[in-house]
Amino acid sequence: MKKKFTVLFVVLVVASMLLAACQQEVVEEAPTTLVFSSRLFSPPAEQEFFINEIAKPFEVENNVVINFQIIDDQTLLDRADVQQNTDHVTTDIVVAHNSRMAEWIENGWIEDLTDIVAGWKDRTFSEAFVENTNKDGKQYFLPVGADVYLLLANNKALPYLPDGVDLDTITWEQYAAWAVAVAEGEGEGKVCITGIPAKSWVYMFGGTALSYGAGFPDANSAGALDAWRVWESIGKAEGFVPTVLNIDSCVDPMMREESWLTVFHNARAGQVYASNETQFTLAPAPTGPVGTGSIAGVSGYAIMKGSANYDLAVKFLEYLTRPDIQVKLAKGTGGFIPPVKEAMDFLGDEAIDEVINKAVLVLENGVVSGVPAGNYQDWGAVKACFDDVFADTILTGADITQARLDEAQACIDALLK
Repeated sequence: MKKKFTVLFVVLVVASMLLAACQQEVVEEAPTTLVFSSRLFSPPAEQEFFINEIAKPFEVENNVVINFQIIDDQTLLDRADVQQNTDHVTTDIVVAHNSRMAEWIENGWIEDLTDIVAGWKDRTFSEAFVENTNKDGKQYFLPVGADVYLLLANNKALPYLPDGVDLDTITWEQYAAWAVAVAEGEGEGKVCITGIPAKSWVYMFGGTALSYGAGFPDANSAGALDAWRVWESIGKAEGFVPTVLNIDSCVDPMMREESWLTVFHNARAGQVYASNETQFTLAPAPTGPVGTGSIAGVSGYAIMKGSANYDLAVKFLEYLTRPDIQVKLAKGTGGFIPPVKEAMDFLGDEAIDEVINKAVLVLENGVVSGVPAGNYQDWGAVKACFDDVFADTILTGADITQARLDEAQACIDALLK
């Protein structure tokens, strides 16, 4: 009996040791969670693509869970303020817009990635955004998802195109004449802009103004006045879609064929164009006397200072900025510009590749400006200065006057920090 008890005891001890070892192994193999907070890829389809097609392979290979969060720029900054000042950092990677990058850098909330980037010999980041991503010779952000503005037309509008006009070199005056001809021929306007306040009108107008030598944001210079005249002619012809004041994105109106003409964000243009390339025609934004103007933006990856998973965060950023992954991500999210030069070698001949190629042409050859949101107390209020001119003058068919534009400029200047 004593012998049996001894054997049973030994068996139990061994079993306990094996169980403990298994539990320890499970604990050791538990995946690390990497918190990735981004202002980019907010549309549901883009989130799904990023999670399933971009993040998932990295998760499987590295035994990690990417906690992907969509958070707007201001909330990202507010959250970082709390985490840094309480010494309780729970975020690993942030994705911020270039208009807000200076705030991250100046506050010292993100890591200097200069030495890390120097070790990556297979990729060269576009110089177009160095002013925002770098400071004092040091790189803090890695650019992703660059954008400019492109012209998109439903092919039903092509019969109204003025004779001899080449869409790849169309001027703003020709675009306006085209819009007027469509309105007169169809009995209603077909031009889409975002008429809901505080959306994209400031950028749509800004590209026109840059084409005429104005700055951004500039409402009352000689160049800006010429740009307003373009939109004035469309307004006088009732060339905008009747529902313009209810539009916050031109994607749906273009997809529904409610609108036939627009000049908007290349990734959104890509979303529409790639849905049926036989139905639409894509071109660079129209030109003016000084070139093809466009507001250009970019987002950037950065590692939060104090991240508990710094090495893993670096590994994920190395993966995300590989040229082939940059192209895969750009194509899967509507046609953003991959701001890594070597990425262009991975483009093909699909519709979405055409979107990216045309956007790159505008970025490299156009007259572009970033968004100086950090220079103003409230960028939304700056947008309102332009929205109001559209609503009370352009849309109503009224004449643009220097006095009204001076009033708009005073509105903008009053918001300077």
